[in-house]
Amino acid sequence: MLKPTQIIELRRGPLDAAKIAKIVAVIRTGGVMVYPTDTFYGLGAGAYSETAVRKVYSLKKREKGKPLSVVVSGIEMAEKIAAFLPPSFLGLSRAFWPGPLTLVIKAKPLFPNEMLGPGGSLALRLPDVPWLLELVRRTDIPITATSANISGKKEIDSGKEVIEVFKGKVDLIVDGGKTPGGLPSTIVDLTSEKPRVLREGAIPSERLRPYL
Repeated sequence: MLKPTQIIELRRGPLDAAKIAKIVAVIRTGGVMVYPTDTFYGLGAGAYSETAVRKVYSLKKREKGKPLSVVVSGIEMAEKIAAFLPPSFLGLSRAFWPGPLTLVIKAKPLFPNEMLGPGGSLALRLPDVPWLLELVRRTDIPITATSANISGKKEIDSGKEVIEVFKGKVDLIVDGGKTPGGLPSTIVDLTSEKPRVLREGAIPSERLRPYL
């Protein structure tokens, strides 16, 4: 059975307080949204909620045990949810956040186990999307940042396609039109003694080298 899906248009200007309040309500009540990022569209849910996280896995048809990344509102939120932050985290985050860089850290036991990586690791994003960062600040909850697609299929950069795929399946869609697309975020693992680039994406490895 299809569920009613709210659609909020972003393309006509920044989101006002009333629209952000609607999205906050969806996240705080365990709902799932689709939203534009600085690369592709993402599937967003409150990352502390086991029920909401399971909805995301189900929507993506994603295998359990494949971790999810989250959007944080800034370095202060990262400090609250991390077991510890190595010096390389501060250098990288100050140089490349907000932007298409994902940093993998050891997390505190605040999250459903199924969304964490080996050793309780968690991937953090701070995209260059001001309204989204304001939303995370308002909810005070990290929001899942996995791409809004069925596992194994290409990422989506079109608001029209997102509506076709997810209308009736999620609680809310933020239609931002065409997203920048291109390469996905670069992922750097900071959980071991030596940082490792797990995926080279929008930020080339050579730009990261001075901080590693």
